[in-house]
Amino acid sequence: MLRVDQAGELGANYIYAGQLAVFRQTNPPLAPVIQHMWDQEKFHLQTFDELIGKNRVRPTALRPVWEAAGWALGAGTALIGKEAAMACTEAVETVIGEHYNDQLRDLLKIDHPEVAKLRGVIKQFRDEELEHLDTAVDHDAKLAPVYEGLNAVIQQGCRVAIWVAARV
Repeated sequence: MLRVDQAGELGANYIYAGQLAVFRQTNPPLAPVIQHMWDQEKFHLQTFDELIGKNRVRPTALRPVWEAAGWALGAGTALIGKEAAMACTEAVETVIGEHYNDQLRDLLKIDHPEVAKLRGVIKQFRDEELEHLDTAVDHDAKLAPVYEGLNAVIQQGCRVAIWVAARV
């Protein structure tokens, strides 16, 4: 669970890094919005990095893959335009919100003080991810070119990434 979440937050960090690299040049007014979301993702990643170490869990072996894929997805959608980048964010955060909800349901079955702390962390992060989803919709995600296809491809990519991260 921790390794999968670490991998996801790593990918999210690089998505926002890629988007910000583009928007600082092409849409400076949007840069603070992206920076705010990225700052939250940086905290999420830092937290999972600490939990990985504290609990002696092997970190993700695919770090370079998540970094490259995240940056390419973020920069690529940003190059298409604001709406495509926001559609990317909406798609990713939809899947991550569902993923965190699934984890919370599993963790509710375990009665242990450390697990209760982890539930609190995941609940906070889920809420922040869903805030990012709302931000994306508010910034015209649904107006992206070929929105339905873009959304479906990115969501499926996220689900595959979760599946792979759980096994590698």
